[in-house]
Amino acid sequence: MPVRSLHSSVLRWPDRETVVAAAQAWAARQFAERPDVDRVGYFGSYATGNWGVGSDLDLVAVVATADRPFHERGCGWDLTDLPVPAEILVYTGDEWQEVVARGDRFAGVMSTEVVWIEPKS
Repeated sequence: MPVRSLHSSVLRWPDRETVVAAAQAWAARQFAERPDVDRVGYFGSYATGNWGVGSDLDLVAVVATADRPFHERGCGWDLTDLPVPAEILVYTGDEWQEVVARGDRFAGVMSTEVVWIEPKS
């Protein structure tokens, strides 16, 4: 979240490196705590370098199975440790393959823009 300087009323937005490092640490926790997580990545302005003050972090996770409908899955993920507002899309492996195979604009973004975070060994 934005941080207020002790000597100024101006808010400072976290830079890209800070946000990406926090996303990597968050993803490492997901890999450790959720054995069904196959992949975690980020896309959007932080992936393309077009981030700015007010940018949110767009996350995507691919899981082995899901017991909730797609539109409810993100509710089960705690994103509050991240330094900026964040949203997550959670797909099963089969759903992910369908998304990237569609050939529409969103599929193009997801195929080329997602920066996958590797699990720590």
